[in-house]
Amino acid sequence: MSNKAPRGVRLVITLVGKRNAGKSSLINAISGQDVAIVSDQPGTTTDPVAKHYELLPLGPVTFYDTAGLDDSGEVGELRIKATNKVMMRTDLALVVIGEDGLTDYEMKLIDKVSELEIPYLVAFNKNDLCEPLESDMDYCRQRGIPFYKTSVLEGCSIDKLKEAIITLAPEEMKRDPVLAGDLFGEGDWVVCVVPIDLAAPKGRLILPQVQVLREILDCDAVGVTVKEREIEETLSSMKRKPALVITDSQVVMSVAGDVPDEIPLTTFSTLFARYKGDLPSLVEGAKAIDSLQDGDTVLMGEACSHHPVADDIGKVKIPRWIRQYTGKDINFVMYSGHDFPEDLERFKLVIHCGACMLNRSEMLRRIKECKRCGVPVTNYGVAISKVQGVLDRVIRPFDL
Repeated sequence: MSNKAPRGVRLVITLVGKRNAGKSSLINAISGQDVAIVSDQPGTTTDPVAKHYELLPLGPVTFYDTAGLDDSGEVGELRIKATNKVMMRTDLALVVIGEDGLTDYEMKLIDKVSELEIPYLVAFNKNDLCEPLESDMDYCRQRGIPFYKTSVLEGCSIDKLKEAIITLAPEEMKRDPVLAGDLFGEGDWVVCVVPIDLAAPKGRLILPQVQVLREILDCDAVGVTVKEREIEETLSSMKRKPALVITDSQVVMSVAGDVPDEIPLTTFSTLFARYKGDLPSLVEGAKAIDSLQDGDTVLMGEACSHHPVADDIGKVKIPRWIRQYTGKDINFVMYSGHDFPEDLERFKLVIHCGACMLNRSEMLRRIKECKRCGVPVTNYGVAISKVQGVLDRVIRPFDL
């Protein structure tokens, strides 16, 4: 079951530390499976290795076994860069200490994790070979860092480590996340307007639509799914008003015209802006569209890589709509997957996708990084609603 959970809803737990600190052995012990290659040879782990696991009561999680951040050489730098990318989407970190004990390297690593505001704990590993120094444990005590003495060979503290992970996990991961379930009640009718997205795999809906429909069912509400040209007829034939209409952002203007103003209306992408990020910040960021000038560069950020269709939403439609709205000659640069530029300062605005393939931690860190660089950030759906003139109505259900 854990392998089928969407990547973006998993808790990401990353093991970091020096080469040969025993990270691979530890992740195998925690998961109870030989997912990572174990060797006495330093640098065995080259790229981050993901292991899906069901850690109850948290549910589906992904453990990442990373290359040692003390790697060297040109290839080592690439490995470290890959590890740093994983750190950006980490919800919880395990700093693994090997036989060398707590050195300046681990202290800098702890500072890095703290700077990223990632909850973490320390595992003094290989406890069968050497006890951690009292001074090292005092370092953790003085800073309030949870620590455990672990031994994979002896099975020492593995269960306690799992319990600590559960305790330290972010609060939002301990409760059922809400997409739209607070906007309607049991027995309510919810209408979902779902045009067929050419970018979606054949025979399937896109993930935000699937997740919303599942939540409607979980809340014992009634979901009605229609295409955009059927919405007016559907509403007129219903015996009572729906509690909510949710539409794909690409048709929000026409749907807003067909849905009476007294019926709450929002978009799938706006729901994900709240679910995965910081909706007030993304709404505020959309205001920057009004101040774009000729020659400005806008970053289009997508969390997943896909073959663009002829009228791709990120590459074609949104840039076209924004140029029409502003009347300006604006440059658009696309970044896909887990790549995110380090020179954000050169952009006047960042427009991010709904982040259905990112976990919330990574999306929040991207928003935070944009703010640090003084760059406004919004998302696809909010930006579309802005340039289509319906943003105020789309965010009305959230009482911002």
